[in-house]
Amino acid sequence: MENINLIDTFAEFKELKNIDRVTMMSVLEEAFRSVLVRQYESDDNFDIIINIDKGDFEIWRNRTIVADDALEDPNMEITLTEALKIDEDFEVGEDVTDEVKLVDFGRRAILNLRQNLASKILELEKDYIYGKYKTKIGDIVTGEVYQVWKKEILILDDEGNELILPKSEQIPSDYFRKGDNVRAIVYKVELRNNNPLIILSRTAPKFLERLFELEIPEIFDGLITIKNIVRVPGERAKVAVESYDERIDPVGACVGMKGSRIHGIVRELRNENIDVINYSSNLQLFIKRALNPAKINSIKIREEGKKAEVYLKPEEVSLAIGKGGLNIRLASQLTGYEIDVYREMEEDDEDVNLDEFADEIESWVIDALKGIGCDTAKNVLNIPKKELAKRTDLEEETIDDVFKVLGSEFE
Repeated sequence: MENINLIDTFAEFKELKNIDRVTMMSVLEEAFRSVLVRQYESDDNFDIIINIDKGDFEIWRNRTIVADDALEDPNMEITLTEALKIDEDFEVGEDVTDEVKLVDFGRRAILNLRQNLASKILELEKDYIYGKYKTKIGDIVTGEVYQVWKKEILILDDEGNELILPKSEQIPSDYFRKGDNVRAIVYKVELRNNNPLIILSRTAPKFLERLFELEIPEIFDGLITIKNIVRVPGERAKVAVESYDERIDPVGACVGMKGSRIHGIVRELRNENIDVINYSSNLQLFIKRALNPAKINSIKIREEGKKAEVYLKPEEVSLAIGKGGLNIRLASQLTGYEIDVYREMEEDDEDVNLDEFADEIESWVIDALKGIGCDTAKNVLNIPKKELAKRTDLEEETIDDVFKVLGSEFE
């Protein structure tokens, strides 16, 4: 009975485990030999034949025939009387090979063998999963939602391996139910308590890059290169692309006719607004494109501190900054330069230097405003209060007081 159970276990391993044949054979033989050593103190004279396809095995022992009164090592030798029971033609000095049945080892030995095998196979399976996904970091995988929890989602791949999509790596508007198919990239692979932990992400810029490769053949073929990607997941993304073939318009190729190519990516990312920008090594031109749709009049680059001062008409400021400062923040990340926006005033416009208000506004507040490039009253008044608070770290009450003081100057 125990023999049959063990054979069933082999068959189960053969069907369900992702372990190569050579490794499996080695593990099984090692397990059997460990039992033989415990049982007979040596396994040197044993041959083990394993047939994984059939889920079967045989153990054969080789012994030398000795006279009945000369037996010294029952494991390596067999008496003539016992040998003649196997074959009547045997003589002293000849070798005998007979099969050893697993049931002869005893129930406890068989149980230990099963446990040892299960432990070895589980360890190999963990190594296989870890190695498989370690090479897939940054690649897109698809799985089925198996369990939804508050802080993470459990996903199963097509082999039944468990993948984790944390809440922090989900797009804010993502909503999944059991049975849903999910696409994400393999973000990182760790060993936790000797168990492989595969973390997925839908918020990483790499996920958007891989989606572009899937949807746009020119990127997949290397005709168009993605230079940089920045994004606020579910809100907005900026993708800088470049083509080395003058005949190819990289932005047009990525967007497609009437947005046909990018539409699938936008839908996958829960309607994330994607700006595709033509990359340029000309920094001023690149910054102008990054601040699209705002129209820039002029730019001053300060290499020290990697800052860019952008000047534009007052009506273009809100476009450059974007809702909640999103456009200018992403443009800064895309170009690698901290961008400050300034309104370009007409010559006949009156303005007052902030230092003129030193009696009414505390010096540290003026310094904070100057720190973001606001040297005049109109510079400050033309920036939305919330954006000003965010960029200066000043309290909203303080900014309200500043606006009252500065505003009164032009009433």
